[in-house]
Amino acid sequence: MINLTDSAINHLKSVLSSSNDPDKNTLRLWIKEGGCAGMEYQMKITEPEEGDIIIESGEVKISIDSKYKTLLEGCSIDYTDDLSDSGLKISNPNAARSCGCGTSFEPASKEK
Repeated sequence: MINLTDSAINHLKSVLSSSNDPDKNTLRLWIKEGGCAGMEYQMKITEPEEGDIIIESGEVKISIDSKYKTLLEGCSIDYTDDLSDSGLKISNPNAARSCGCGTSFEPASKEK
């Protein structure tokens, strides 16, 4: 469903291992309306919520709000760290377009 690059896995393993709360061991991913392209990615290290879809990749657990499964299907998450920017980046095949900042997108279909 969602693919993590080796760089994203290594970064998330580092972040998760430094957490002081053992219950917060998951990257939770969801979408909210907003941003310059209409839909905005949201991520947080936390516990999965009831009804979330749980995916494990390279010892990293990801939980996805199930109501956004269609919009997140086939996404790839990468971690970049260079002079101009660093952080997790999502590549979404379900996006008709993404904004310049990379945190919001317009869905190819209008399903929510």
